[in-house]
Amino acid sequence: MHFLGFILIVAYVGGIWKFLSGYHRTNFNASLSGRIGLALLWPVLIVSNKSYRRNFNKALKGR
Repeated sequence: MHFLGFILIVAYVGGIWKFLSGYHRTNFNASLSGRIGLALLWPVLIVSNKSYRRNFNKALKGR
């Protein structure tokens, strides 16, 4: 069980890192508070928001 928790934390932090690294490719506002909020909420927003999902993919893949 501890291993699964570790994997989930690594995936969460990795998603934050990749999103923030490619944030300049998105259509989102460049404010620091916006960047942090969108990065921290990425798992919820990926599931619930189609526009965010497209921008997240832009940030990750550069398209």
